Amino acid sequence: MRSFLALLLALPLSAADDARRPEVDRAIARLSPTIVRIEVISEDGSEGRMLRQHAVGSGAIIDAEGRVITNYHVAGRGATFLCRLADREELPATLVGADAMTDVAVIQLDLSRRRAKTPLPVAEFADSDRARAGDTVLSMGCPAGLTQSVTLGIIANDAMVMTRFVGAMNLDGESVGELVRWFGHDAVIFGGNSGGPLVDTQGRIVGINEIGVGSLGGAIPANTAKAVAAELIAHGRVARGWLGLEVQPLLRSFSARDVRGVLVRSVFRDSPGAIAGLRQGDVLTAVAGQAVHADCDEQMSTYHRLVADLRAGREIKVDFTREGTALTATLVPAERPANIAREAELASWGLTVRDQTRLSALRAKRPNQDGVVVDSLRPGGPAAEAKPALLEGDLILSVAGRPVKDIATLRAVSRDLQKAKTEPEAVLVAFVRGTAEMISVVRVGPEVDATIAPRAARPWAGFASQVLTAELAKALGLKGKAGIRVTQVVTGSVAEQASMKVGDLWFKLDGKVIAGPPARDAEVFGALIREYRSARRSNSRGSAMANR
Repeated sequence: MRSFLALLLALPLSAADDARRPEVDRAIARLSPTIVRIEVISEDGSEGRMLRQHAVGSGAIIDAEGRVITNYHVAGRGATFLCRLADREELPATLVGADAMTDVAVIQLDLSRRRAKTPLPVAEFADSDRARAGDTVLSMGCPAGLTQSVTLGIIANDAMVMTRFVGAMNLDGESVGELVRWFGHDAVIFGGNSGGPLVDTQGRIVGINEIGVGSLGGAIPANTAKAVAAELIAHGRVARGWLGLEVQPLLRSFSARDVRGVLVRSVFRDSPGAIAGLRQGDVLTAVAGQAVHADCDEQMSTYHRLVADLRAGREIKVDFTREGTALTATLVPAERPANIAREAELASWGLTVRDQTRLSALRAKRPNQDGVVVDSLRPGGPAAEAKPALLEGDLILSVAGRPVKDIATLRAVSRDLQKAKTEPEAVLVAFVRGTAEMISVVRVGPEVDATIAPRAARPWAGFASQVLTAELAKALGLKGKAGIRVTQVVTGSVAEQASMKVGDLWFKLDGKVIAGPPARDAEVFGALIREYRSARRSNSRGSAMANR
């Protein structure tokens, strides 16, 4: 009986799948030619160094000029890009612009390298405001760096946000959830799908896949992604309004009194809000004539988007209440500063460091933006070995009595101190840790070349081998012998020039016995070869064959 019921229940679902198969096929045919696999070499500061990392993501071509939309976390820190198109052609690309607050980036394909002369296929954006929970969607992209894949699902949540329980998504100090309400969906996504499109049944981009939360994927709505991409293409960045206020949803006590608005948690010094006289505890009720209200985290993005859309320098009115009294203030929004600056490496210090931004200086309660923030330290490096050692978050204010305004100043001071020096120079460093003003002695330099060091030259004979195990030796009539058997000889290599052949057996190299346990098949002969200098040619084939 249970099996019969299960069969009956399955029939309508199968019929529904068959009914929507044609529209799914059309959607795939329409958008799949625009999908791009993006290989990225990016730079990130870690343990006192700027390290290069390889990653793979997805994207879609959005105009005939070869611009591709993807995620900031895929391309925003990229140094080099290699893109594989749907027709398997590979093209280099460059970064047009990237926006951490929405996790959107645009890269430009180098069409001068393109072999095909036909017009590029271009993806179309849907009006994501019309999308609803229950809509059928497809996730398209190149998971794990593989070729294209498609998964099918529905929009499960058309306004998904990161609550305080889940935690925030931060990219280079920016909270993505302030502006983005994701489309939560169950069209499965994997690593490498990031930046790929979420597609409606008409083959249009309804979102840009970005995150996974439990069994749900999260996509940036197309209207948000499209608007940000247009700004990046036009200006290389996105300018946003800033009032200098940190706000939060109303407390329950306000809701009980039928108060509407958002609560001012803090006001930054010298900000537009501070100049207008706003204070901690005020309740904003309208900004630039638009009512604002939030009594839960899910509603806060509406306020943040309203403020972000304000034009810097254009005067607005803000309505608010203070202790029950309705008030109005006039203020002039500023352009929103970055939360943190990009890091840079100071090799002679064993540090990566950042300049202060206006926001980071205000949050640290500094009187100005002077100083350099320690981002990471190289274990055993000069800064890490100082007494006392510098720590992440320390703010360097002066070196050898000379004020440090920013990274450029610190580099200049370091160069001056190290002129004509071949040994590290002990210098007095003044810095701030929290609210404490401290000093230390750091042995700086000499400055090293910041370029990536060349790969160390290693000897290579140009062949592969396997260990001659006891079982193999016995089978070959060489019981008790230890050595290797040649399995491959590379064309044009030293091994080929020395007349090495597949099947040769080697027992000694310059008198040294070749031996090792079976688990080290790939290492036995290689370890001996690496003992030689690269320019030296060694060939023991004659003696080995004589002993065979």
